[in-house]
Amino acid sequence: MKKKGGRFFFGFMVKEEKEENRGSVEFQVFSFTNKIRRLASHFELHKKDFSSERGLRRLLGKRQRLLAYLAKKNRVRYKKLIGQLNIREQ
Repeated sequence: MKKKGGRFFFGFMVKEEKEENRGSVEFQVFSFTNKIRRLASHFELHKKDFSSERGLRRLLGKRQRLLAYLAKKNRVRYKKLIGQLNIREQ
């Protein structure tokens, strides 16, 4: 994972793939993961930002529901995605 222009960039998500599949579960999880990581780094500087913490919890819940859906529908795609994003399994 590299930081590019203030946003995280994953090598496996090429630009063409992002533009074509914005509604896919994988892209949505990828997007939520970027937002979660950005908020986590924000909390290192601003420990008492409780309103943003609420937003972080909402994002975590959305990502968790999408991952649960993907795990139920297609276990292989789920395993591949959590491996690429380097997140824990539920």
